Amino acid sequence: MTKLLLGRYLPGDSWVHKLDPRTKLMASFYYIGIIFLANNWQTYLLMFVATMVMVAASKIKLGFFLRGVRPMIWLILFTVMLQVFFTKGGTTYWSWGWLAITQYGLTNGAFIFMRFVLIIFVSTLLTLTTQPLSLADAVESLLKPLRVLHVPVTELALVLQIALRFVPTLMDQTTKIMNAQRARGVDFGTGNLFQQMKAVVPLLIPLFVDSFGIAEDLATAMDARGYQGGDGRTKYRVLQYHQKDIFAGLVMVALTVSLVFLRA
Repeated sequence: MTKLLLGRYLPGDSWVHKLDPRTKLMASFYYIGIIFLANNWQTYLLMFVATMVMVAASKIKLGFFLRGVRPMIWLILFTVMLQVFFTKGGTTYWSWGWLAITQYGLTNGAFIFMRFVLIIFVSTLLTLTTQPLSLADAVESLLKPLRVLHVPVTELALVLQIALRFVPTLMDQTTKIMNAQRARGVDFGTGNLFQQMKAVVPLLIPLFVDSFGIAEDLATAMDARGYQGGDGRTKYRVLQYHQKDIFAGLVMVALTVSLVFLRA
């Protein structure tokens, strides 16, 4: 639980940290979108190199990212195995009934694995280099035109900010509950799948109780401070685009052109 990086912010002064949060948010969604354009080894190698360059520019150690991906490795491997065993085509290396390992299955499995890892890296990089408050401000700024349609943009940004802020808190609280349950003799790592799922049940009730307690305390604090939504409120941090944001946009355009050129 403590190794899950999503929602955690690491202070720094790198080039990625200094980008406008709107630029990082749009670039992250755009990058995740163009990952699905990759369809061969050349394009995936290009996306892998681009991701490693972004990680290096953030001055965050690669080993830190790998430890963060580890909690999701079983989900990734499960998806990869589905691709390997159920994708037919090309040379058949092994078969048993309706299961088969083929050339296309192995290729698609490798592509799916790289796609998952790249998406996790980019998503994690966004939250590691952007404060939750800045990220919420970016969402509110980008969705501002929807106010014409009476969309509660400020409330949506507030919900996002609270969610990102309390993801690490809930993860830490889950770890504490697990340690308390272990001290009472609960073993979360032994037995079959059903037994392990049953062992997780004692975590749910105290975690829900703590979550509602945190929500109630937060609501009381907001009410005591007179929170009335975003109408008439000013911003302490004013978002502004700079030359490095324009450069980041040009890099994304160049990456897209290269990706289209290398597609089969």
